[in-house]
Amino acid sequence: MSKFKKKKKGQPAISTASLPDIVFMLLFFFMVITVMRKNDLKIDAPRLPSATEVKKLEHKSLVSTIYVGKAKDKGKYGSSYNRIQLNDKIATPDDVPAFILNEREKVSDAEIPFMTTSIKADKESNVGTLTDIRLKLRDVNALKLSLSTQKGSSISK
Repeated sequence: MSKFKKKKKGQPAISTASLPDIVFMLLFFFMVITVMRKNDLKIDAPRLPSATEVKKLEHKSLVSTIYVGKAKDKGKYGSSYNRIQLNDKIATPDDVPAFILNEREKVSDAEIPFMTTSIKADKESNVGTLTDIRLKLRDVNALKLSLSTQKGSSISK
């Protein structure tokens, strides 16, 4: 009998030396591709009305969004569906022209004709509020208007 046993030959252990590199590479990748939301909604997420003829906006960087709906903080703003949010604050229709002029300052003069104003209004919102916004947009010559909807089914009767 021998005193020495033969070692069994098997698979070598998996090297984990490159594991931290892979983890940091994935972390960096997800940090780069993540897009942060521009505005925090101070109104409840609008339940958009449905429409049969829907078209996507092309130049999303040239779109200024106005949210209309019920405020989340009902104690501070009330519980009606007629609250307007411009950027990160609750506003009135009288604040819309200043908002549009401020958005125009952020783009070059050549891109101003391509700017679009998008209204994301809850389907329970008052039509009078939307009309007030449209009139204020007309005052500052912001005539390209988009009403955000969700794609609905066509009903034929």
